[in-house]
Amino acid sequence: MTYKQLLLTVEERIATVTLNRPPVNAQNAELRAELTEVFDELSDRDDVMVVILTGSGKVFSAGADIRERPNLAATTGAYSRHNRLVREAFNAVVECTKPIICAINGPAMGAGFGLVIASDIWVASENAYISMPEINVGLAGGMTYLQKFFSQSRARRMFYTGMKVDAKEMYRLGLIEACLPPEELMPYALELAREMASKSPTALRLAKEAARMTALMPTRDAYRYEQNNTVALSKTEDTKEAQRAFLEKRAPVYTGR
Repeated sequence: MTYKQLLLTVEERIATVTLNRPPVNAQNAELRAELTEVFDELSDRDDVMVVILTGSGKVFSAGADIRERPNLAATTGAYSRHNRLVREAFNAVVECTKPIICAINGPAMGAGFGLVIASDIWVASENAYISMPEINVGLAGGMTYLQKFFSQSRARRMFYTGMKVDAKEMYRLGLIEACLPPEELMPYALELAREMASKSPTALRLAKEAARMTALMPTRDAYRYEQNNTVALSKTEDTKEAQRAFLEKRAPVYTGR
């Protein structure tokens, strides 16, 4: 499928999705609809094992396109439709069956930070920062997720003031895997993606599923869920090949079966 607000490339079983709405990749209805479509597509593609999500230019995403906001309240049902579209775009990323590396190439503000949160692994360039500036435009969203990653004090300070947290501070807090010069960001993300793509497709899919599902379960149920996944994997050809390769001290050759 051809996208107008996104760029999609697939190479070496790695898909790269680039937000491409200059100048700041602000998220309008069309971009969000395309995000939903592309991540649904990638979930089903057998030639994709890992996804990298990044932005074009010097900004990852400045968040929601405020130009869409003024007229929403004037039409009955418009805000509900808008909010549903926002949720579905976010959830399409969260529910993607493939691991997602977010390469934060610049500021990730509001809904831009939402896309970071929806991803699995975060890496950032040194010029990146995150913020939830909704309060500065008379809005109030994002506290649910801020409190998952920051202390109560820091999350509330960010929410009440729109405070920015730069990449170096995110790295200090352990929120990102790397804080890199801009020119090193994508090479690092691709190297990490290649390492993940070298694993068994079946095992990687179940690992992603387990990472998402166990976060929603009580510990006892989550542990049993993972044990059941291990039992299912033990019956696959990929697992038998992985164990043979380990004993024979060679690289495994996976078939996805």
